[in-house]
Amino acid sequence: MNILTNDMSFKTVGAKAFIFWFSGIVFFSILLILPNSVKAQDPVFSQFYASPLQLNPALTGSADAPVFHLNYRNQWPSIANAYNTYALSYNQLFPKLNSGFGINLMGDIAGAGIYSATQVGISYAYQLQFFRGDMYVRLGLEGNLISKKLNWDKLIFLDQLDADTGPYDANGVLNPSSEQRNFQNINYFDLGLGALLYTPYFYAGFALKHITSPKESFLRQTNNPLELPMRIVAHAGGQIPIGKRNIFKTKSFLNPAVLFTKQREFMQLVGGMNFQISFITLGAWYRHAFTNPDAVIMNLGTEFKFVKLMYSYDLTVSQLGINSGGAHEISLIFNFENKNKGTDYNNCLKIFF
Repeated sequence: MNILTNDMSFKTVGAKAFIFWFSGIVFFSILLILPNSVKAQDPVFSQFYASPLQLNPALTGSADAPVFHLNYRNQWPSIANAYNTYALSYNQLFPKLNSGFGINLMGDIAGAGIYSATQVGISYAYQLQFFRGDMYVRLGLEGNLISKKLNWDKLIFLDQLDADTGPYDANGVLNPSSEQRNFQNINYFDLGLGALLYTPYFYAGFALKHITSPKESFLRQTNNPLELPMRIVAHAGGQIPIGKRNIFKTKSFLNPAVLFTKQREFMQLVGGMNFQISFITLGAWYRHAFTNPDAVIMNLGTEFKFVKLMYSYDLTVSQLGINSGGAHEISLIFNFENKNKGTDYNNCLKIFF
């Protein structure tokens, strides 16, 4: 869904953009002070704008034509077999129904397969239009089937450790353990919902993940079984046109954004912006975990017709330091709406596709 820029001076565009931005900041601030109580952490992408269905179900169907997102994240590559996360999604808006539909897949692997998680989900968003097309509200809902696996055979328990030979005997055989083996697989259904307010220049959204707090434990607990804590997400951003005074003689855009996440005691704030000039995108972001600084994120991307490719690197600035190797992330987006549209129009949601 494209919102064409009206024939107006850039001063007028800038004034409208400022009004929308101010309204959005007030809306976003209200979201941040909402009461919440949450309890662990989900895999997330530094390029959150390149995985919209993982961010907020209200973003389902941000474009009229089919859009496919592919994401890969390799976190802390200097630490052997740390974390690898994969995601694939499809979504599309159906204007006659004022509805967007989407399908998403995600896989998360840690410790060379000691722990793995697979998610298959569908999402839906309904769109309402206000003020003659200048403002839209979207309400989204998602349902996910999640399967998680713990490979007990790759775990080493305290009673397997020998002072001389470690966890193995003299013949290289793993020492036996009296620890009870529990569930190897857990499966459950999960729900999430979200809302999004946006204009041609500004958007602000809110999402609740794991609203049913599904039971999630590999241990056979009868009292106080562990629950997957609800995750609260608030995000805002926009698109600011900055004219055609560049070597490509095409309109350029700034895409500032901020993302706040809270899950149990864990809180995280990400802020920064992308700068797009013709087919090139440059970006700089900073992620802070409240209890400590986390990472500086730098990204570089390009797009041609309906294909967009983005690479980002997380430079770790926490105590984990450069020994972690940071994180590498790649996203590939196929947006078949962009085939004849180019970048010479204003749509703040374009950062997501």
